[in-house]
Amino acid sequence: MLLTTENGIRLSYNDCGDGPPVLLLTGTGAPSSVWDLHQVPALRAAGFRVITMDNRGIPPSDDGTDGFTIEDLVSDVAALIDFLDAVPCRVIGTSMGSYIAQEVALAHPELLHSVVLMAACGKSSLVQRELAEGEAKLIEQGIELPAGFLAAVRAMHNLGPATLADDDLAGDWLDLFAASGSWGGPGIRAQLLLSALPDRLDAYRAIKVPCHVVSFEHDLVAPPAAGLELASAIPGATYRTIPECGHFGYLENPEAVNRELIRFLRTESCETLGETA
Repeated sequence: MLLTTENGIRLSYNDCGDGPPVLLLTGTGAPSSVWDLHQVPALRAAGFRVITMDNRGIPPSDDGTDGFTIEDLVSDVAALIDFLDAVPCRVIGTSMGSYIAQEVALAHPELLHSVVLMAACGKSSLVQRELAEGEAKLIEQGIELPAGFLAAVRAMHNLGPATLADDDLAGDWLDLFAASGSWGGPGIRAQLLLSALPDRLDAYRAIKVPCHVVSFEHDLVAPPAAGLELASAIPGATYRTIPECGHFGYLENPEAVNRELIRFLRTESCETLGETA
């Protein structure tokens, strides 16, 4: 389904099921379909209305040719929640999706019920900033890396050591990364530049929405220490580490991730109703 905002931005989304609304926000370069295999069925089975969207820069949403800011992505999320009458909305983000969710919680708390921030941080490390900016520069210069090499880099960047050590399992991931196509385009470039987020920890001390930070044990992009730092900055935020997975933990260890998501969402729902979780 497509929504055209008041600013003329096209947003692609899916809305399915009944119950309390949950919006899922993906990371850099990822389409909304990444949620379909594991998280959407689990959340629907748990009684939630599940909304997914393609962030600006990922077709069929606006391709982001003219560039965009984090404020633009926040406005997109706010517009979709309002359009779908999904207030108060539970939002689950991962990686850049968590960055968007953090900023939505700061700018539009009236739209939200609670937020889960996976693979999240309050500031990017120097290495992560250099990597994101370097990838953006490759796109700008039109440089295409060999598909196999690019798949291997993505595997090393996003998967845990147990997966990487299993040649059969790693081979499946390499095939998946290679089949996902080339890494490029103006929308991906804009997302990469946004993913190198500045130090926002002080700003996040003003967040009032209930937040739960979930880190992945072997995440090199947003390591558990960065997730704990973020949770410590947000008043009242809770924290959990999911073992045996890397930055793509929601795909690499989906059963554990889904249990954690549903546990938090149900707990927050009970507390809102004044019940015992």
